[in-house]
Amino acid sequence: MPFSNRACIESLYTSLARGDAPAAFAKMDPEIVWYEAENFPYSDRNPYVGPAAVAEGVFQRLATEWDGFQAIPDEFLDAGDTIVVTGRYRATYKATGIALDAQFAHVWRLRDGKVTGFQQYTDTAQANRVIQG
Repeated sequence: MPFSNRACIESLYTSLARGDAPAAFAKMDPEIVWYEAENFPYSDRNPYVGPAAVAEGVFQRLATEWDGFQAIPDEFLDAGDTIVVTGRYRATYKATGIALDAQFAHVWRLRDGKVTGFQQYTDTAQANRVIQG
């Protein structure tokens, strides 16, 4: 049985959870278009195009500005070339020492086994309160 789109996304979260960013980024199409939620602190560079832009503009900032940042998936909804994942973000913002525990929904779009698009939805008000202190 071929590797499913759902399995690809599940594997991506597993890779990120164990700190294996190269494995996660290998699942992305070279022209991936990535959107952070409107009003989320990292939406300032939307859209991020390409894995390098996502790595620098999102993941590098998460790694340097937060302690223990986790995207913990709860449910995977398989709609073929679109996978929706619900879950929670958990982390502590280093500059304020305040913890984040926010719901998220991620919409992943895939083609030929590669992620071509991402849209984040989350509690941006909570994230901004945590960051602002």
